Amino acid sequence: MEIYDVAIIPLIVGITELFKMLGLPTKFAAVAAVISGVVIGIVYVAPGDIAKGIFVGLSLGLAASGLYSGVKNTVEGVKGE
Repeated sequence: MEIYDVAIIPLIVGITELFKMLGLPTKFAAVAAVISGVVIGIVYVAPGDIAKGIFVGLSLGLAASGLYSGVKNTVEGVKGE
């Protein structure tokens, strides 16, 4: 994985938001982010090495769900003030 592949994280957040707009319940957003990350990891990041793709994909998906959660909590905190 190259350092510029970290730009995949916002892409996963966007994909997760798209799934939510299509009717995915919010409580499954983190699962959708991890699954999206694994798919992108296997298909794009490490197409020749499934184990590496799964590992990197899990990392990307978990980072994306953390980014999503952090932004959501920040926005809710700002609105609450």
